[in-house]
Amino acid sequence: MPRLLFKTMPQAHSAAAHTYIIYACPLGKLAQQLEGYYAASHAACGPNAAHQYMAHCTLTGFFHDEPASVPAYLGALEAALGQARASRPNPVLQITGLLLSETFHGLLLESPWLQRLTADFAGGAPSATRRDRIRLKDRLHLSLAYEFPREQHPSLATLVRDLVDIAAPVSWELRFYERHADGGWSCHARWPL
Repeated sequence: MPRLLFKTMPQAHSAAAHTYIIYACPLGKLAQQLEGYYAASHAACGPNAAHQYMAHCTLTGFFHDEPASVPAYLGALEAALGQARASRPNPVLQITGLLLSETFHGLLLESPWLQRLTADFAGGAPSATRRDRIRLKDRLHLSLAYEFPREQHPSLATLVRDLVDIAAPVSWELRFYERHADGGWSCHARWPL
């Protein structure tokens, strides 16, 4: 569910390259707490870079391709997920800690299984029209706040401690997103993990 500053808009498609990315997004009680934290941190301290996104764990960097390529990417992602299901761990993503530095606040995550799945997707998603390679992320995390003034660190850290319980129940969805030039997003597909 999108939070306050997150917008989803339908977009007209053209043959120009569009921007895509793969996320794992939280659901459940932890996701609700994160939404509450984002709203409270925005109200208390104003926007920071984390407010431009939904709560997520980034699995690939942004990559660019034509809209006609989307069905092939969705097929490759579904095939990779189908192959990986037999070895799926529980939990899919392990929250290993909370990082509250003067420049970044976030949940530290670990999932070798999800990283293998994403690598299998990247290897099985050839496209003659893709403008750049699919970059895999090796340090999994969920950003809570970044690019904020250093003097806001104590207030933001207090809000996180008060509003987010990293042991709260959570499930995850694998999502294939398109980011639009105006900052809007489209989710082309989602799969429960």
